Amino acid sequence: MGKGKGAVMDRRWAVDFTDNSATPSSRDIPDPPGFSRASIDQDDSTLSRQKKEAEANWKAQKAWEVAQAPFKNLLMMGFMMWMAGNTVHLFSIGITFSALWQPISALQAVGKVFEPYKDNKVELLGPKLLFTALNLGGLALGIWKLNTLGLLPTHASDWVSSLPLLRMSSIQVAACLCIEAPDSVWSSGFR
Repeated sequence: MGKGKGAVMDRRWAVDFTDNSATPSSRDIPDPPGFSRASIDQDDSTLSRQKKEAEANWKAQKAWEVAQAPFKNLLMMGFMMWMAGNTVHLFSIGITFSALWQPISALQAVGKVFEPYKDNKVELLGPKLLFTALNLGGLALGIWKLNTLGLLPTHASDWVSSLPLLRMSSIQVAACLCIEAPDSVWSSGFR
């Protein structure tokens, strides 16, 4: 047996996979069961259209998944706020401000969140509205927790320091009222 390019073809079990014929049916090997030459000859535009439709469906599905993600965060944050209690301490204040910060930052980044799913065939208005509504719900939950902790100025007594001083409408002057008594009172030793 020689070495080099021709050495592989000298072996019995070697198969040459190059097809130099003009028509594929002229080969000696029959097509396997279930193989259809029509699928190979299918129009490329049909394949690319199907691929684009599948990609658009995938993008729409993922956009709805991203839009529903704040609901999980809302449930988790609500449970953490419940566990923190209604007293003002470091843990409850930290959780409350985290509950306020996460929706605010998510609402600022709505465009960036849905940017990977932009497509002419994908409608993103519904997922964006759901995403915004759930984050506004999270923000409302954080504000409610601030109120239960007593950190929101909702009573009139919270604003007393900013009220102007009342002007007095009448002036009271302390005066000494002297009454003169008859001399008989003074002479009796009542001094």
